[in-house]
Amino acid sequence: MKLKTRHWIGIIFCIAMIAANIVFFSESKLFYFVLGIAVVVAILPFLTDFLTEIGREKEKEEMFLEFTRSLVSSVRAGNPISRSIIHLRNKNFGSLTPHTQKLANQIAMGITVRQAFQIFASDIRNNVIDRSVALIIEAEQSGGQIDKILESTAKSVSETEDLKKERRAAMYSLVVQGYIIFFIFLVIMMIVQYKFIPTLIATVAEAGVGGGLGGISGGIGLPSTNAPDIAFLGTLFLIMVIVQGFFCGLVIGKLSEGTVKSGIKHSVIISAMAYLLTTGMQAFFV
Repeated sequence: MKLKTRHWIGIIFCIAMIAANIVFFSESKLFYFVLGIAVVVAILPFLTDFLTEIGREKEKEEMFLEFTRSLVSSVRAGNPISRSIIHLRNKNFGSLTPHTQKLANQIAMGITVRQAFQIFASDIRNNVIDRSVALIIEAEQSGGQIDKILESTAKSVSETEDLKKERRAAMYSLVVQGYIIFFIFLVIMMIVQYKFIPTLIATVAEAGVGGGLGGISGGIGLPSTNAPDIAFLGTLFLIMVIVQGFFCGLVIGKLSEGTVKSGIKHSVIISAMAYLLTTGMQAFFV
């Protein structure tokens, strides 16, 4: 992927924040919190582009439906499919417009409808459009009733879009529940880390059992002093919530939108919030 100006700005700000963080907060509890903010600043432009691209892909599917319907109307009026595509060259189909214009220009230059549509599908790289284009190509090549094939294709795309919208609406509550469940999990982990573990250490130390937590941790290979034990467990908890957040986001995306790729945005958002909340708690409240 080609880096754009906003990407470089995010990266430069990230490097500057990390440098300042090392200089001013290397011995402070704020170090890891500021480090997380710096990484988020660098990731944010890429995440924004990723979300924009997902939205553009959805728009292309919707606009392809409009393109197919317009093609059906033109073919029914008695125009061959090649001329119908050329007539639609100047019509606005949103983010699909550059592709439809390229398709029309290629046909106007003498490239066959089959080859032009194959290039059209390979440029867009969308499963719904790929299947629809394959049907159109076969109908055009076989010389059948192209208007009926196009109408069936438009109907298929329309039904697919309706099913996707129904799925997103039905799964919206599941997405919300996924976020709520994860943050309940995060709160429980914080309570265990900052309330339960210190209370357990104090109780064991007062009882004089095995030299406090050092005696217990020595048996499982952890450092033997109390302070490093708490720091080590804090690192384990942090890694655990980030990993949990990453895979939780993938599951949410897969269930709600049907693709793991869609879950990446949820993974990044959940993992970043988990990291900032955890390190922020350590920096400001512990």
